[in-house]
Amino acid sequence: MLKKTSGFFKSKIGIVILVILIGGGAWFFIARSHKTTYQFVTVKRGSITEVVSVTGNVTTTRSVDLAFENGGTIAQVYYNEGDRVNTGDTIARLDTQDLAAQLAEAQANVDSETAALEKLQAGATPENIAVSQTALQAAEQTLENSYTGAPNTLASAYTSANDAVTNQLAPFFSNANTNNPQLTFSINDSQIANDVAFERISAGTSLTAWQTDLQKINGGQTTSSTIDSSLSSATSRLAVIKNLIIDSSNAIANGTSLPSVTTAAYKNDITTALNEVNTAISSISTIQQQIDSEKVAVEQAEAQLNLTRASSTKQDIDAQTAQVEQAQASEQAIQVKIDKASLVAPMSGIVTMQNAKPGAIASPGVPVTSLIVSNSLEVDADVPEVDIGKISTGDVVSMTFDAFPNETFSGKVFYIDSAQTIISGVVDYQVKVAFAKNDPRMKSGLTANLSIATQEKNNVLILPQYAIIQNDNGAFVETLVNNTTVQQPVTLGISDENGNVEIASGTTEGEQVVNIGLK
Repeated sequence: MLKKTSGFFKSKIGIVILVILIGGGAWFFIARSHKTTYQFVTVKRGSITEVVSVTGNVTTTRSVDLAFENGGTIAQVYYNEGDRVNTGDTIARLDTQDLAAQLAEAQANVDSETAALEKLQAGATPENIAVSQTALQAAEQTLENSYTGAPNTLASAYTSANDAVTNQLAPFFSNANTNNPQLTFSINDSQIANDVAFERISAGTSLTAWQTDLQKINGGQTTSSTIDSSLSSATSRLAVIKNLIIDSSNAIANGTSLPSVTTAAYKNDITTALNEVNTAISSISTIQQQIDSEKVAVEQAEAQLNLTRASSTKQDIDAQTAQVEQAQASEQAIQVKIDKASLVAPMSGIVTMQNAKPGAIASPGVPVTSLIVSNSLEVDADVPEVDIGKISTGDVVSMTFDAFPNETFSGKVFYIDSAQTIISGVVDYQVKVAFAKNDPRMKSGLTANLSIATQEKNNVLILPQYAIIQNDNGAFVETLVNNTTVQQPVTLGISDENGNVEIASGTTEGEQVVNIGLK
């Protein structure tokens, strides 16, 4: 019996050893035949659009206030309250005559400074000196001609102003040329009556002083300084006379018991007087601008002659180059002011307030016009401070609404609030989006999902986000080198809402990187 048991145990041990040997061999075979497999993603070239996604609500549109960036006199108003405007329409425009004259002067200055630089670079020659002398003589002659013609302009302006006061306004006053002129009709505002009487005295004094100046000029006192002084005085005197005419018009408006025929005649006199004075103001302003411009031309011609005569050193050329750049900067600055002299509609809508009036003075930054968008609806959304720097007015917006599944609406950002809003301790900034077109189904209060396209790049390298590793050390992709993965640093650019990322550097088009995310 004992012998049988010993044989049984020996047989069982042999079987166990055999199983172990077979299992080990199988594991060795499988291990040798198994290789790690990888999935790869190809670096592609294409377009990518950075998008900021936020949630907002449809609200009734609030009016957008518009103001001129620079002050000035309003020359034209093209739209009034209730008028419909389109994006880019000019609503009002400032008077740019002075700016146009300044621009012409600045352009002439650029040409002059550039010519001076070219001559410095070419060096002085007798021919160049002769040309500069001729240019100076021509500039001086032109200025002299303007001074010669100025007395006629002053006399003509005086004649118009004198007629406006002494003839056209004659029916308005009794004792007109005394220290106690009185209106010939009754008005219901004593302050206006007193103002008009005082201004009639001032106008008479101005005309008398003006006539004295003309007598001096006609007597041979026609120096340039005398002409300059007379032109400046004429401008001030015409302003006094214009105020008298305007206040006289106000007196008519407040007159009591004036027959309609008399009122109509008085208004016609006012119109004639105002036209005469405005014409005089324009002629004086024109000759002043002309003389000022020609003085600058003489100075430039003198400077040019001096430069031509002087020897050209590197320092001279560098200095003149700086002068050219400065002149170009001045020209550009004036052009910017002209461009900003127009009040342009930032969106299509309806004018709800129009305080811009021709002839009125507009102050910088003070609203004169308000608009409301045509459909009276907009989308308001709060954007976190980390994203607000990416957004600009005019950015295209794609919108979806829970109320209209499977539909997409488009619009544009037309307003970004400069003041922050604190929501649950987070700093946000409100943006407003105008619909690209009206939709009668749209209602106030609807929730909108906004995708704001802030930046688009074309022909750049792109990878999906799941192929990129990001940690405290930076951004990396994995590549396979000799069957071993190696982390390769990359520089990231913008990303889009589909999970794609721009690769600014670190990879090449067509390169295979390891898919470390999506399997």
